[in-house]
Amino acid sequence: MALFENFPLIVALFAILFAQGVKVPIHYIATKEFKPGLVFSTGGMPSSHSAAVAAVTTGVGIEHGIASGIFAVSCIFSIIIMFDATGIRRQAGEQAIVLNMLVKDFQYFVDEVKDWSKKKQFEKKEELKELLGHQPIEVFFGGLTGITLALLAYPLFT
Repeated sequence: MALFENFPLIVALFAILFAQGVKVPIHYIATKEFKPGLVFSTGGMPSSHSAAVAAVTTGVGIEHGIASGIFAVSCIFSIIIMFDATGIRRQAGEQAIVLNMLVKDFQYFVDEVKDWSKKKQFEKKEELKELLGHQPIEVFFGGLTGITLALLAYPLFT
């Protein structure tokens, strides 16, 4: 049962759930489009990865102090994860957009050459997932979400 008393773990898991859940109303407010599937998707506002690592790092800082070695390790890993969310993962998403355009162009060419429209759906290729990473503002608000949730939830554990 000690697992359920692990504040950094609990607040990080809650931050993931909260950040994923809040994506739906934020998207609706921004676009007037209701997409409940965003709860299970990557990318979007706020970053649940950033919320989780910021929450766990804040929880570790609260419990062990910001001068502790475990806080330093947690902080560095959080920075790496947040950097990755805006860098490598975002670029992979940008590349997926270009590759999907190339596939569509190639398929258009094949349509002109063959009778592509008569093929079954399973014979056609799936598109690559384009929403992989985060814009810097999404990572910022994900981190802010995690820190805020950790600070608000800590009194419940003491």
